[in-house]
Amino acid sequence: MGRLVQNHSTHIEGLIKWLKNIAATDEVKTVTPASLSKTNGRGENLCLKVTVKTNEGYKLLARKGRLVQEVFIVTNLGESEVIEIIKKANPKSYRKKKGC
Repeated sequence: MGRLVQNHSTHIEGLIKWLKNIAATDEVKTVTPASLSKTNGRGENLCLKVTVKTNEGYKLLARKGRLVQEVFIVTNLGESEVIEIIKKANPKSYRKKKGC
């Protein structure tokens, strides 16, 4: 079971619940939400995507509305396995989503 590092005071609404579910996975060591910024897009649902492989794991992007937040995961798993963990950990996975 990994840990969720919360070193920022602001997060995208609903993201922390999702990240807690990801951190509860045995193969994930650390989940760290990072900088929050604004973008031009405006997707209404919370979306989490794997973007870049880092030295220790993966960088993800969380998007909702006009906000985007980086999330770093420390793990030894492959990208496809991380994607499956993200899908299974989604607290609203019973709904079909467009986009992500």
